[in-house]
Amino acid sequence: MQILAREREVKILEKLYSSGQPEFLAIYGRRRIGKTFLIRQFFKEKGIYFEVTGIKNGSYKHQLYSFTVEFARVFGNKPSRKITNWLEAFDELRIALNHSQHKGRIILFFDELPWLATSKSNFVQSLDHFWNRYMSDDPRIILVVCGSAASWMIKKIICDKGGLHGRLTEKIRLLPFDLHETERFLLNRGVALDRKQLIELYMAIGGVAKYLTYVERGRSSLQEVNRICFNGPLFKEFDELYSSLFSNYNRHIDIIRALAHKAYGLTKTQISEASGIALGGGLTDILRELEESGFIHSSTSFGKKKNEKHFRLIDEYSLFYIKWIEQAKNSDLKGCDENFWLKAANSPSGRSWAGYAFEVLCLKHIRKIKEALGITGVITKESSWIYQASNKEDKGSQIDLVIDRADNCINICEIKFAREEFTIDKDYAKQLESKKNIFIKKTKSKKSVFLTLITPYGIKKSAIELGVADAEITMDDLF
Repeated sequence: MQILAREREVKILEKLYSSGQPEFLAIYGRRRIGKTFLIRQFFKEKGIYFEVTGIKNGSYKHQLYSFTVEFARVFGNKPSRKITNWLEAFDELRIALNHSQHKGRIILFFDELPWLATSKSNFVQSLDHFWNRYMSDDPRIILVVCGSAASWMIKKIICDKGGLHGRLTEKIRLLPFDLHETERFLLNRGVALDRKQLIELYMAIGGVAKYLTYVERGRSSLQEVNRICFNGPLFKEFDELYSSLFSNYNRHIDIIRALAHKAYGLTKTQISEASGIALGGGLTDILRELEESGFIHSSTSFGKKKNEKHFRLIDEYSLFYIKWIEQAKNSDLKGCDENFWLKAANSPSGRSWAGYAFEVLCLKHIRKIKEALGITGVITKESSWIYQASNKEDKGSQIDLVIDRADNCINICEIKFAREEFTIDKDYAKQLESKKNIFIKKTKSKKSVFLTLITPYGIKKSAIELGVADAEITMDDLF
């Protein structure tokens, strides 16, 4: 099977493969993102390939048995002794590799490492000894460790302060596909959707590779979201997703739920109040784990101090599940109405959800927005901005996206989702002008401020011609 839309990652793997040196790669990213597929497809026919995958909630004995089975498959016979711990397992692997006459590459792939490194297993310490004492001098070896629990991988492997410190030669954080990559991925599978349909699909399930394999040709995005999310594999994915990544995952879900109901995010204190999780190191750790795994995003509001962060839910599937799939589960429909999403998508609640989901989509495609604005070479900082009125005479305001530029300019972006060309009437034009003026007045910014409108289909009558905006961005710019 072909590796699609992973050119950057493939270049890294090609560099490691052809280096002629021992290599140690760590790859991490959320569940279903395609980590295992990438490593298997790239390395499978490129030398001796040894793969051990951790078993979720598997016992120490079961994990070692899995190692033994793979050892026998690759080397043609079982280890010379009964394996009772990881130090012995790695020693048997060392002996087998030393006896091997193979001159080419030898790939040692340990998948779902957090499940292998169970409590008191000493897996990481044994791996450390195996690599540092023996394999780090063997130019045939490419050692690959992989895990879906991003926080665990960063803490225990990538930023380890013990024996593995500084031993990695490369790391890959595998992210969901962006819109352009999603389009390519689906086209390769024979699924041809126009870009409006692709955006509506993406807003519900995101760019997770496995989720996209569920999409079938010949149906609209609304039909496919209805089938996959309410009558198919993503109907029960939510708990499995979080339980596979985090221990005590219910606390992570409590935070996700709190953020799902606040479109513009919450501060750490507000999250504590909404979730019932006390302020302190525990909450800090959970927020870091969720952010490193790509479920939430933190940013400082424009003009605020760095420690005044706002956290937002940016995982499309989690937002869609809490807003819609769970509603179907808790209703008499039980997710079985074949027209559930076809009806709900065009309801007032559906349009409200789409507005927020489209905003999240834009925040994930900042690079594309910068390309459309012609500022890819400019250093920028992205944030949002909220001004709360202090009295009745004062006027509050909110900016969806602020792009603060090093060239002494600022783009304030108004993001609007519409299923056709967006219409700006006189009242809305006045609102936009007011937003810009309030931003300039309250932030006291000395930079040039440009108003940018981001909509799927653009403006019915050009906002630039109307004198409302300085730039327009449409969905084609996001691909």
